[in-house]
Amino acid sequence: MNESVRQVAAEYLSGRELTEPLLNNLEVAIRAYDPCLSCATHAVGKMPLQLELRDMDGVLLDKLIKHDTGDIERV
Repeated sequence: MNESVRQVAAEYLSGRELTEPLLNNLEVAIRAYDPCLSCATHAVGKMPLQLELRDMDGVLLDKLIKHDTGDIERV
């Protein structure tokens, strides 16, 4: 799973801002490891997910939250 997340980040993360395509592709990468394929298939787009971007010192640069309703919020 870590390698999948790294690959998605390498392709979709540029700069200091998190994007919806990054968030969506991370969800797909994580869902691939769901042991219940039925759940993984039917719940795409409904998985709550919190994504934080931090610098090397741990300072929060950006944060996105995807709610189970599919709504995305920048915090």
